[in-house]
Order: sequence, then C-alpha cells, then structure tokens
Amino acid sequence: MRNTELLKKILYSVMSFGAMGVLALGIWSFAPPTGCSAEDLEYQTFAPVEASADSPAPAEKEVYLTFDDGPSKYTEEILDILNEYCVNATFFVIADGNNDKYLPILTRLVSEGNEIGLHSCTHNYSKIYTGDNSFWEDIDMLKEKLEPYGCADSKLLRFPGGSSNTVSRKYGGSGIMYTLEKEAAEKGYTVVDWNVCSDDAAGRKPSANEVYNHTIEDVGKHTQCIVLMHDTKATGTTVDALPAIIEWFKNAGFTFKTCSALAS
Repeated sequence: MRNTELLKKILYSVMSFGAMGVLALGIWSFAPPTGCSAEDLEYQTFAPVEASADSPAPAEKEVYLTFDDGPSKYTEEILDILNEYCVNATFFVIADGNNDKYLPILTRLVSEGNEIGLHSCTHNYSKIYTGDNSFWEDIDMLKEKLEPYGCADSKLLRFPGGSSNTVSRKYGGSGIMYTLEKEAAEKGYTVVDWNVCSDDAAGRKPSANEVYNHTIEDVGKHTQCIVLMHDTKATGTTVDALPAIIEWFKNAGFTFKTCSALAS
C-alpha cells in the first residue's frame, strides 16, 4: 500500500477525532463548490442549498468517491488503490491537452466497475460558459473523444466549477447556469455536484494529511457523501491520502457507490 506510514498516522488521528460540525442532511445540501483552480475559488457562491424538512433520511450511509479532470499519470495508481479496497469510484473526465495520451486508461477504468462522467472537453470557462450552445458543443467534442473507449454514452454530468458556480456569469450572464441545468435535465443527464470537498486543488499543493483532514472534517453529519477529489498531474498527494480516506469511510460504516445510483 502506498505511503503506509502516513496511513497509520492518519488512522491513529481518527481515534481522537472530535465532534464534527453540524451540517444539513441530504444529498442535495451542498457545501460551497470548490473548483479545479484558483480562479474557481475567486467566484464561488457561499450559500448552500438546504434540503427540505420533508426529505426522507437515507436508509444507509453512502459515499460516492468522485475524481475530476482526469485521466492523468496518477489514474492507474488510483485504480490500484480502489481495487485493493474493493471499492469503485466515478471519474468526471476531460479530454484536451495533456489528457489525450491517458484516454486509453479509461478502458481499464470501466472494465473494473468504475464509472465515467462527463465534465468538459476543454475546461475553459471563457469558452464553455459564453452560452448554452458553446457548452453543449464542448460536451459533444468530449463525447467524440471518448467514443473509442466505449464511454461516450454516459448520462452523468458535472459542470466545471459546479452547478452553483458564479465564474460562469462573467462570460454568459447571470442566468447561464439556470439555462444549462434546465437543458441538462431535458437531455436526460443527471447533474452531480458534491457535498464533501477534499480541497486538493485549491490553488496550492496541500499535503496528504491536509487532503485527508479536510475531507473528513467536511463530512460533518452527512449520511450521503459525494466526495470531490481530483485526478491531475498536480494532485499526487490525493493518491497518498486515498487509502486512509477509504478506510475512514469503511470504519464509519459507509457503503461505497458510484454515481449512476443517484439517477434512480
């Protein structure tokens, strides 16, 4: 297992983990989205949408591990760890620039029970958020690049920056995300945000300890956790922290699921 000493240290810290902050229950009660770059953080919305008081409590504790912006040089290491712990994850991929050469890894990724979600072809806010047509053209380009690997028909979608990002207003006006969410539903997509953030791409390079601690602290009282992590050349410490994150959720009684379960 990668970084065994780190895992032992982190697991020991779990024993003294204090009371978590009170957070709203429910899968759609999101913490402020953390995007994939420092620019994302500059334009975040800090008003989480609270679940209805009538929302039923989930029957079990569920965790959805998600990775944005891959595939990358670390994807196969992530897959090795997932296999070691017999869990699966959902990867919201892009397919431009440096990602192109890693796309063949998607064949292995899917064959091992993991899922592909659509994120963006270019992840270029100034391009994709100028209007709804620009966004869907970008998604069509992504699907074209994914076609050879048998995962272009995914109906899972994660908007770059999250569905409540505000950076999009800079390019497409205040109503752009409302329009895109409406159109995504009409096209049959399940839009997946997150309510637990690892903070692994917040404009700096956090240590594995920081990635682990921020993830666990963000869980709070959530019993359905969609965990945002990143699979890029800059997030190697996420790989180091992943075994301890998985062990924490296992020890806390969570069942691991992939995001297609959210569409039911």
